[in-house]
Amino acid sequence: MALMKRNELAAWLAQGGAEQEERVYLFLGERYLCREAADMVQQALLEKGGGVVHAIDGDQEDPGQTLGRIINFSLLPGRQIYRVTDSRLFHSTAVAEKIWNKAVQAHDEGRPGPALRHIQNLMELASIGVDESLVEMDPDQWKQVFAFAKPDGSLAWVDTLLAEAGPQAGVKGGGAAILADRYLAAFTKGLPGQNFLFLSAENVDKRKQLFTFIKKNGLVVDCAIDVGASSAAQRGQEDVLRELALKTLAHFQKKIEPQAMKMLFERVGFHPVAVVMELEKVILFVEERPTISCADLEAMVGRTREDALFELTEAFGNRQVAPTLVILGRLIENGIHALAILATMRNYIRRLLLFRSLQLQDHPPWQRGMQARQFQDVYLPALKETGEWPEMLKGHPYALYMSFKKAEEFSCPMLKEWLALLLQADFRLKGSPLPSTLILEELFLAMFAWKKVEK
Repeated sequence: MALMKRNELAAWLAQGGAEQEERVYLFLGERYLCREAADMVQQALLEKGGGVVHAIDGDQEDPGQTLGRIINFSLLPGRQIYRVTDSRLFHSTAVAEKIWNKAVQAHDEGRPGPALRHIQNLMELASIGVDESLVEMDPDQWKQVFAFAKPDGSLAWVDTLLAEAGPQAGVKGGGAAILADRYLAAFTKGLPGQNFLFLSAENVDKRKQLFTFIKKNGLVVDCAIDVGASSAAQRGQEDVLRELALKTLAHFQKKIEPQAMKMLFERVGFHPVAVVMELEKVILFVEERPTISCADLEAMVGRTREDALFELTEAFGNRQVAPTLVILGRLIENGIHALAILATMRNYIRRLLLFRSLQLQDHPPWQRGMQARQFQDVYLPALKETGEWPEMLKGHPYALYMSFKKAEEFSCPMLKEWLALLLQADFRLKGSPLPSTLILEELFLAMFAWKKVEK
């Protein structure tokens, strides 16, 4: 078959796509959207021929046992759909850093369950046992095992998660590469009877033969959504949330005020399953009333998202006074400690100061308005050759380019003064009886009072 976007799936099913010969389906990307897409295909298959769904949790799965089930005839009548969520068959070092970033994001958002799941997937990818510590792994070993640099800072939270999970936190099910080869051989031979296999995975190495085979001979449904902070990514996320919200409202024959819809997205953030669940909760709350209002949202939906600290720095870097103060208030309201906010701002401004100082060097010369291609092909390699600040020059070239572009908007004296203001705020937070909110708001207003200096 081919690879299909999730928004193309409904039309494909309406044209009888589920009655074709595909026996293996892969749903990749955002977890809830994968589940929704799999539900649509499952319903289409069962409507025609009936059958049984065998739900399998990929986190607890023995993939070898699942393989044994799908290559044998079932005694049950109708179609047999073996549905594996969070499959680990497509993991490799190519996606190790993505898995790690998802674990960090879940931990930062106070979601230990998903964080543990991603850490376990990372450990299995490298065949690491429960008795080994990721925290104690030296940087060279980390790089060799996971193919990306060991993150800076304390990783004690990883060992804490694994300790709380107990012995089951180690490797589950053997090497992914060997299992993938066995699955590939079974798919090539063909699944017997009326057996179907649904696989869903958030992270997929698309270079694997198993992925290529399914893309050619089965169906791959792409449910991935860009979770970045760019305006295009934000629009894409909002479109998905709006689609899910309108579908949920239509199911219950309800409407929602435009401002209430906006409030829902602000409070929940880009968590599709949370948007649906919170909206269903509000629908039950309003009972017979046909329209959901802002007051209903205020009463029933808490601020379930800790606004990412990078959103604060992004708004601040863009000199957006009102959004910065709004995000600041939400962070404090959601329990983010004032000193943690200060630390984030301190790291952000130090990074700008370092990049601005590098731009002022004679070699390599920085040009105001430099294009991304010139930065990546000429300026960045020359900068790395100097051997200065190698740790700060790691990461994706375009991300570094955007940071350098932002740094050129500020002068070194301004950035130094901001660091001095942060230090004063730090002393006041630790020794003043004033509310932390007042101290932080005064800090940001004082920093905004400085005007950009063109140099």
